[in-house]
Amino acid sequence: MDLPTVAPDAVKAIYGMEKYSAANVDPTLYELVKLRASMINGCAFCVDMHSHDATKAGEKPQRLYGLAAWEDAPFYTDRERAALALTDEVTKVSEGGVSDETWNAVADEFSEKEVADLLMAIATINVWNRIAIPTLQQPPIR
Repeated sequence: MDLPTVAPDAVKAIYGMEKYSAANVDPTLYELVKLRASMINGCAFCVDMHSHDATKAGEKPQRLYGLAAWEDAPFYTDRERAALALTDEVTKVSEGGVSDETWNAVADEFSEKEVADLLMAIATINVWNRIAIPTLQQPPIR
């Protein structure tokens, strides 16, 4: 299915979420969140896209490779770790919600507005993943 053709207003609304999130979350953190959620969801199209976007934006390959095991990798700041933990738990929300420990870590690192913006970014990439996977979007062979 070509969703932009079938439901252009819906796609326009998601692009609005994307535009808002991109304007309100640190670009480096935003790419890490998008890539991590896409890894969890198994969205090959989005993993490919966001790993390339992050690389073009100057992200170090080591940090991208380590993202699959971010909890054990020494490449991330406390702020990034809090955001990645929130990304994991929001993306897997049906497995138990967001723990108090994770929420408190995020609240310690981000202002309330920053947390709201981060939640929007996590929600947005999860929306894209949930569209790309069932519509069988495939990454280009490079």
